[in-house]
Formats: sequence, structure tokens, C-alpha cells
Amino acid sequence: MSPSTAPGREPIETASRDEIAALQLERLRTTLRHAYERVPHYREKFDSLGIVPEDLKSLADLAKFPFTTKEDLRRTYPFGMFAVPMDDIVRIHASSGTTGKPTVVGYTAKDIDTWAGIMARSIRATGGSRHDIIHVTHGYGLFTGGLGVHYGAERVGCAVVPISGGQTERQVQLIRDFKATMIVGTPSYVLNIVDEFERQGLNPADSTLKRGIFGAEPWGESMRRELETRLGIDAMDLYGLSEVIGPGVAVECIESKDGPTIWEDHFYPEIIDPATGEVLPDGAHGELVFTSLTKEALPVIRYRTKDLTTLLPPTARAFRRMGKITGRSDDMLIIRGVNVFPSQIEELILKTPKLSPHYVLEVSRKGHMDNLGVKVELKPEFADSPDAVRQAAAWELQHHIKSLIGINTRIDVVDTGGIERSAGKAKRIIDLRPKD
Repeated sequence: MSPSTAPGREPIETASRDEIAALQLERLRTTLRHAYERVPHYREKFDSLGIVPEDLKSLADLAKFPFTTKEDLRRTYPFGMFAVPMDDIVRIHASSGTTGKPTVVGYTAKDIDTWAGIMARSIRATGGSRHDIIHVTHGYGLFTGGLGVHYGAERVGCAVVPISGGQTERQVQLIRDFKATMIVGTPSYVLNIVDEFERQGLNPADSTLKRGIFGAEPWGESMRRELETRLGIDAMDLYGLSEVIGPGVAVECIESKDGPTIWEDHFYPEIIDPATGEVLPDGAHGELVFTSLTKEALPVIRYRTKDLTTLLPPTARAFRRMGKITGRSDDMLIIRGVNVFPSQIEELILKTPKLSPHYVLEVSRKGHMDNLGVKVELKPEFADSPDAVRQAAAWELQHHIKSLIGINTRIDVVDTGGIERSAGKAKRIIDLRPKD
């Protein structure tokens, strides 16, 4: 069956580009007017530039309007960006606030309904149906991941196991006992579950799991192969962020697995030069920017995600896709003049046969020069190997990093379990440099 005739599609998923563009323009005009009339922050920004919502005559005109940043949300903490009265807010989520004040997002009842529909569409795109039992390891609470996936899965009709993160031994037990067919989580934490299967003497590929949806942190093709090979599943990328709505902004389709399809009827994407803010053409690499098209409580205009990627043409659906996130403009390391992203190091680790995907990067300073160290675990099956094996793996990784990225690194290959595990997003960078 061709993707265009597969069951469960909404009509917009097979619409023409002209139809999609017309809908986007209509919804953009409504969103700009809603934000301008209801949010003082946006009115001040628009007025300072001498523009009004009616200046949007075409999709290209969106470039005239100001960006929104995480700092804007923090400056208006907690509810200054809301476009509806608090009496109309039915849900509040927030970031962890580890780098400052948390960013707070609110939802009306209609927003929750919209979000559930978008996430349900995402699950269907990955092959999910009412016949699935979906094991959700994303955190529940102020983090949008758990509840965002949960509502969408229930909308599809899946049986949801809302276990959240942690209790890894129990995760294995419940996957086996409840016979889950889908799993959702960060790729790094699901790999912890895979390791626990093997620690218990079980083959994770023998479980009932058939598909996995992974997000909340960047991951590449090598990580996909790792997950698919060890779990015996189809692994697909789920993209989202709380400021835009939560999980479900984009997802890979099972027919193609060629980058997340952006649900462009709800979120208008742009790629910009992160240094200049200039809008770049499709196919160019830069920072991803989103404008919400259907949100009531917290409309966002040109939100700078800091995620670095490209916009790609449609394949399995009528909407454009985004390439794999290669990193973030705010977690980029500059080591002796070379730009380095954790995702680049991860790809090389996963290509080194004796090393596991559990690692951290340690940034230190000697004199005026920054240095990068990589602490990475040896795979369990090589735990009893002589030191020469460990040294050879370290040298191989060091050689690849020097050849392909262009920097010298210190490699520390540690025993299995030597890297601290996380039940959510993995902490990849430890900054050991002295504070100014």
C-alpha cells in the first residue's frame, strides 16, 4: 500500500503544497493578531519595529517579525506570555530551570485537545494503532514528555503503561509481563533498559517490542542502528519542545525513517543563520525556528529553538521534514578554534566496535587553552579483556576524532557502569574549567 493511500491519514497529510501554504498563511495571520492583541510583550516588540499583523501578506513576510527566545519567556516569568486569562488555563508545564528561571507554558482545553491530536497523528505515523501496548519512559509532571505522549496514545486507543523513568529493573519486568509492543523515551535511557535486559541474561531482541519512538535529545544513525539491532525494533525520531507545544511537533514516519516530518499545519518552520538571523533556503544548515499556528494560551512567534538542522522536502507525507539534529547552537564547544558538538563525538564512539554509547565529555583548561576529554564505557562483553584491548579502543577513537573533527582528545575507557546513568536526558558535558 502506498503512503498516500494508507489508512488513518488525515486529509491534510496528503494535501498539495499550495493547499498547505494557503492554510499556513491564514493561520499565521490569526496567530499574529492573537499575539499582538493579547500579549503585551509581542505588542511592544511589534510596535518597536513599526509592524502590525496586517503586514503579513505572504509567508515570506514572516521574516519581518521579531524572534522569540527562551530569555523572553524567563523575563516574563511566570505567566507574562499567556494570551488568555488564567481562568482559561487548564494545564501548566515548565522546564527544569537548571540554567536560570524555568520557562513556563500554559494550555487551554482546546490546546490540550490539539496537542493530543497532533501526538496521536505522530503515533499513527510510526505505525502505532489501538492494538499497541505503549511503554512510556518519559518523565511525567512538569516535563511535557510523559503526559504529551500519554494523551496522544490514548487518543489512538493504545493501552498505555505510564511508568516514567527510573526503576530500570522493573522496566524490564513490565515490558516482559505486559508484553509492550512500543516504547517511548530518550535513546540514552532506553539503552540503559537494553543493558539491564542483558545484565539479567535476557536477549532484549526477544521481547515483544516492535517499534520505538525516541526524542528529547539529539541522536544519529549510529544510535538508530544500535537500538534497532539490540532491541529488534524500528526506531523513529520524535521531536518537540515545551515552548512550542511539547512532543509531537515532528516525527519520523515508519514508511521512510528519513527525518522527522513536521506537522506544518500546526507549526511553521524556518531555518536561520544563528549568527545573523537571516532566513536560509530549504536544504541549508542552520538554526530551527518555529511559529505556532493553532495555539491559544501561549502563541509563539518565530521561536528560536537553538537546534541545528536542515529543512528537507516531503516524502512519506505532504509536509516538509527536518534533518537529524546535529547539535545545539548553545551547547557547541569551541576547542582550540574548532566547533565540536557532542553528537559528532557520539557518532564516532558508536563506530568504534568495543565502545558502548555511554559517555561524557569533560572540558578542562590548561593555561589559556581548552582541552577535551572523552570518558566512555567499554562494552560489557569486553570487560575481561586485557588492558591492551582497552588501550586499542581508546587509540582508535582518538584517531577518528583527530582525523574527522580535527582536535586532539584525551580518551578514558572505563568499565561498564562507570558513567552515571540518567532516567531522562543524558548529561553529556562536564565543564571543569575554572569560573571567572
